[in-house]
Amino acid sequence: MAITHTRSTRKASGGRYKKGANKKKQYELGRQPALTHIGERRAKSVRTLGNNKKVRVTASNSANVFDPKTKKYVQAAIKSVLENPANRHFVRRNIMTKGAVIETDKGKAKITSRPGQDGSIDAVLVE
Repeated sequence: MAITHTRSTRKASGGRYKKGANKKKQYELGRQPALTHIGERRAKSVRTLGNNKKVRVTASNSANVFDPKTKKYVQAAIKSVLENPANRHFVRRNIMTKGAVIETDKGKAKITSRPGQDGSIDAVLVE
């Protein structure tokens, strides 16, 4: 069964919308989440609409960390995921998404990129 981003055929009350039995269109399709975790770097290239490409990082053990004090980027090793606003269960599974706070060898950092869509893990030091 395909993952789709269409409106539900059911109303909030439980009734049905009259015209909602259209076919699934290709531009409405979605994919399974990348669920980027800590490990040796693994990336997957995915074809998107318009024959464009997206790089999905499925595992990585380093991040490009920005230090606001020195205004410089440095590559830091990722130790663990401390908190993740997307899903609280992602913390114990060490899954990284945008907004997650990670522990690096430079200190705590918040992820600002989308690892499942950008192909890199960029973060800003919090402390």
